[in-house]
Amino acid sequence: MSKHDSSLSKGQFDLLKAFKKQITNPHSTALAKQPEPKAPAQQEPEDDFDLFQKSMQGVKKMDTGNIAKIEKDKKKKIDAQTLAKRAAATGPMQTDHAELSDTQAMLNPVASQATLSYRIGTLQHKVFEDLKAGNLRWFEAVDLHGCTVEDARAAVLQIIQMAKDENQNVIKIVHGKGPEAILKTYVNGWLRQHRDVLAFVSAPEKQGGTGAVLVLLKRAEKNPKFKQ
Repeated sequence: MSKHDSSLSKGQFDLLKAFKKQITNPHSTALAKQPEPKAPAQQEPEDDFDLFQKSMQGVKKMDTGNIAKIEKDKKKKIDAQTLAKRAAATGPMQTDHAELSDTQAMLNPVASQATLSYRIGTLQHKVFEDLKAGNLRWFEAVDLHGCTVEDARAAVLQIIQMAKDENQNVIKIVHGKGPEAILKTYVNGWLRQHRDVLAFVSAPEKQGGTGAVLVLLKRAEKNPKFKQ
């Protein structure tokens, strides 16, 4: 087809010419590629401390001024003088007429640093080992420091009776060591005679060491206060 073809106008001819050119060279009129949008830069992950700080924004420290402090009551030892005053005010405590002779003590003195140990033959070995280790919680303790022999004897009898009245079976007696270990010797002799004593042993170091004994007693099963 000639450009001089009378059937086409000049505009139509130019359009036809451009169309032929596009067919012949299809890439010549391709649109320029649009630049791809850049992916947003990845943020570095926040560490635990940053996250914690953000989560704690706006949090205020609690006012602890009106919170009561709860402390466990610590058991205190009863001194023999206190027991004597109690006996003077209320009358002597009933002690099942126990009689503790001094003969055994005088015949078997013990040294100041000696470890005391006694158990009846039928007591289970594990129970005795628990007593030695201080694993059995004691109900009450009496301190015999400064006592006469008679005051100490009365105090030992009274604290044993107190434990029986409360159906408890472990007590502690602090006899001290002293150069001649007089009270320690008497306590050793008395406890071996008492019918309610199953065992006794010098306390672990943290509970008095060789200056105190832990005593295991028979349970007061017939006590009317504790009947089912």
